[in-house]
Amino acid sequence: MELQQMRYVLAVAETNSFTRAAERCLVVQSALSHQIARLERELGARLFERTSRRVRLTPAGEAFLPAARQCLDAAERAAAEVAAAVGEVRGRLAVGLIPTVAAVDVPGALRDFRRRYPHVRVSLRVGASEDLAERVREGGLDVAFLGLPTTARPQGVAVRELARDRLVAVVAPDHPLAGGPAVDLRRLSREVFVDLPAGTAGRVQSDLAFSAAGLTRDVAFEVTSADYIARLVGPGLAVAMLPSAYAPRLAGVATVEVTDAPARVEYAVWSRTGRTPAAAAFLGALDDHALA
Repeated sequence: MELQQMRYVLAVAETNSFTRAAERCLVVQSALSHQIARLERELGARLFERTSRRVRLTPAGEAFLPAARQCLDAAERAAAEVAAAVGEVRGRLAVGLIPTVAAVDVPGALRDFRRRYPHVRVSLRVGASEDLAERVREGGLDVAFLGLPTTARPQGVAVRELARDRLVAVVAPDHPLAGGPAVDLRRLSREVFVDLPAGTAGRVQSDLAFSAAGLTRDVAFEVTSADYIARLVGPGLAVAMLPSAYAPRLAGVATVEVTDAPARVEYAVWSRTGRTPAAAAFLGALDDHALA
């Protein structure tokens, strides 16, 4: 069994096509098909069901895939560790971040990181804190930047607290609250809101604050991207609550302090079982790009 065969299997599984997999792997399709067929003979089982319309994993293929990924990750990590031992950082760096990360200048950190370690390939995933933490635990991400209510803390990962922040109200420039004094949750509860999806960490902190105050609010709009919140707030469709360090990045809206606003904590997290050389180098450089 060869690593290249495993790479071919993963490519077919991810593209559902021998043709697209061959293009991704920069080989002719006949060579890729031959290697997979050879691997199937060695394993004594078919990994894919092939029809004229589609390609899909067999139960044997489903069972093979996780171990194949682990083998390829281990091989890549071994090569990275050897390079690090002779003073060179190589491999991949997978970074996850929430849309509202504000404690660290992530683009600036990545710019300087790439200048120093040009042989590292970087992938970015934007998502919700709970999903990113899970991917770190599973090994799919090396480092993630999370934002959680003060009542929660990342579990099952190594944790570094970066900053604490309070939420502010975000309203249209011509909204009656714009430019006025600070507002409280009771006044805000009379407004129509746009917020992140229910159950996400970015939404929970606001839901808990209104609930603790004995208030309800109308969240008429749910969006998955914090940047798009401003697109709904600006024309006056709704108001929102966002971290005070992040809100100034939004154009066409006004911010108002909230006297009894909920707070959040930003964290950097990584695997408890160890860091790749690339992850260790990236984490070591974060202090130079702290914003809070």
